[in-house]
Amino acid sequence: MSNSSQVTDINGALEVLRAGGLILYPTDTIWGIGCDATNPAAVERVYQLKGRDQSKSLIVLLDNENKLPGYIQEVPEIAYQLIEYTERPLTIVYSGAKNLAPNLIAEDGSIGIRIVNHAFCSPLLRRLRKPLVSTSANRSGQPSPKNFSEIAPEIIDGVDYVVSYDQDNSGTGTASIVMKLEPGGKFSFIRR
Repeated sequence: MSNSSQVTDINGALEVLRAGGLILYPTDTIWGIGCDATNPAAVERVYQLKGRDQSKSLIVLLDNENKLPGYIQEVPEIAYQLIEYTERPLTIVYSGAKNLAPNLIAEDGSIGIRIVNHAFCSPLLRRLRKPLVSTSANRSGQPSPKNFSEIAPEIIDGVDYVVSYDQDNSGTGTASIVMKLEPGGKFSFIRR
């Protein structure tokens, strides 16, 4: 895909995100449904589209670990090492979420955040200057699509903008590793 069409996609996605809309976009793992993670009405629409129980929180993406303190009350020092040395995409569930849509935060006050390094997500996040919701592009209980061609029509029709970038990639994406990190630095794996 040419650089100009990627810029067009980023501009289109930004316009929708800033207006409180939903996008369907490629990530460093699998295709995701996304919205501004600080907008409760947009987050509500994601839950509705997925048919997902709000007690099951969603994750958010950031483009740089230096932004973590803006959304987590106390970032354990080990988090930065885990992010730096992981070889696979890593979602870390932190305690003490803040400055995010309240309906995005789990009942225990935690939130899962992944720092992405991706040709589309990274520049989008830099320009959005806010965290981005990312949840697999499927109805709750259905299998996660491994590439764009596996995404159900009702998901495609339910968003306000579908990113063109990487739609023709027939490779199979894999979900991230998920670990819970306590304020004291103790961690445990939720999904490997």
